[in-house]
Amino acid sequence: MRNTRLGYLLAAASCIILLGGCGSGKEKTDETSQKSANNGQTFSVVAKQEIPSIDASVTNDVVGWGVLKNTGEGLFRADKAGKLVPAGAAEMPKVSEDGLTYTFKLREDAVWSNGDPVIAKDYVYGWQRTVEPKTASEVAYLFESIKNYQAIMDGKRPAEELGIKALSDHELEVTLESPVPYMESLLSLPPFFPQNEKIINESGEKYASSSEHMVYNGPFVLSDFEGAGTDTKWAYMKNEKYWDQANVTMEKINFDVVKEDATALNLFQDGQTDDIVVTGELAQQMVDDPAFFSQDMSNATYVEYNQSKKEFQNENLRKAISYALDRQTLVDQVLGDGSIAATGLVPKNMSFNPETEADFVKDSGNHLKYDPEKAKEYWTKAKTELGIDTLKINLLSSDADSAKKVVEYMQGAIQGTLKGVTVEVSSVPLSVRLERGNKGDFDMILVGWGAEYNDPSVFLELFASDNINNSGKYTNKEFDKYLKASATTNAGDPKARWNDLIEAESVLMDTMGVCPVYQKAEAHLRNPKVKGILPSGPEYDYKWTFIE
Repeated sequence: MRNTRLGYLLAAASCIILLGGCGSGKEKTDETSQKSANNGQTFSVVAKQEIPSIDASVTNDVVGWGVLKNTGEGLFRADKAGKLVPAGAAEMPKVSEDGLTYTFKLREDAVWSNGDPVIAKDYVYGWQRTVEPKTASEVAYLFESIKNYQAIMDGKRPAEELGIKALSDHELEVTLESPVPYMESLLSLPPFFPQNEKIINESGEKYASSSEHMVYNGPFVLSDFEGAGTDTKWAYMKNEKYWDQANVTMEKINFDVVKEDATALNLFQDGQTDDIVVTGELAQQMVDDPAFFSQDMSNATYVEYNQSKKEFQNENLRKAISYALDRQTLVDQVLGDGSIAATGLVPKNMSFNPETEADFVKDSGNHLKYDPEKAKEYWTKAKTELGIDTLKINLLSSDADSAKKVVEYMQGAIQGTLKGVTVEVSSVPLSVRLERGNKGDFDMILVGWGAEYNDPSVFLELFASDNINNSGKYTNKEFDKYLKASATTNAGDPKARWNDLIEAESVLMDTMGVCPVYQKAEAHLRNPKVKGILPSGPEYDYKWTFIE
């Protein structure tokens, strides 16, 4: 997850537009056929998955980050226009001439939902807890630009020597290893939020296991949440102790997990919910409904091959599978929600050449084509090299309707093109999919990753040899070389850094280290009376939401 800075890093999250009159399309403003589900400043949302975790040091999924972004807050946050502004910070930081030291003055009126003041030590503790190797955080790599991060990961320095220091209760100093062009966006992400050490110590193993074993410093508090990965209902309640609560209109937002699109549609049309996601035939059928709109997202959906297994170490097999996929048919006929066929890993309309302003996707070129004959040629080579005639593959995904449709399409496409290949589909709850992915318990796995700041590295860094999110264990020295140069040697040279990232994607695609499938768009049916929902990366920020 991660993203911001159009034109070399825009400002705040994937395509920051107010939904209430936007989207790739338009939200219609005439009367909707849907009955009203809201009561005053309350509305209801259908969620597609359970919450896997609400621990900022651990959470690494869209659902969990969505909760944290609404119940927590870091040094920066998007305003109602989508522009990053100081939030936990009282003002913009002082930055040293070399771009390596940031000094923040913190907001003195910020408090936790239990009344404790939010102080500099809370940021220090939260950051150190995340990078502590014992935490085994999947988001710790986001701190790689912070001084001493790598030495801490290598066990050469303690977490207490991370480049963050409390100068006083309301003054914070952050020191970097190298300049970061998207630093403010990075500091708006959940792993960089403050954490309340007292509550964590008091809660022990129960911390973040339910809404009562958590404390909040954002616009809302989490209510009625009783268990990570299992609870199907929860709510956001307005946080009356939030420093900017005067600008928070919503009193309550209800969430219900409904995984079947048809069931969600019935709830929407019956007035029992105000916001649902639709895909496939339902999206195509509802496109003319006044409540329909499609939101473009800087989100890549791809398949990782488990390259710790002999078969998937074979580059020809990986290429055969990719060439067997008709991505255009998939997005047009299976998803039907405005999603875009992938041409590479990095999504369109997200990051732009610092000199020419050309889209990264244009500069990088089309790396992915549908070619059944080439697929068969590569499969023939793979069989010879592997000494096999047949192959059974398990394709793992979450059990959301859209994910199931995608893997079922892939199953048919691969089996129909590559004679001798059998694909078995396993669709499981998101928490199980995440767990199995982390353990390497898969052959192929369908993954979605959303950008939280608009830089190609958001996606490319996932496949660095040492990245914990590299579940497929792809490793390539040339790829790592370009990625490292972009973050160190050329970090301060926008042109050279851009070229490093272009080369990195080319290596990744030439070796088919990962198989991109599509760039996600999200089609919604939303009560037109609900205004001011702010896209925030692949999640949504409800701070500015109101019922008209």
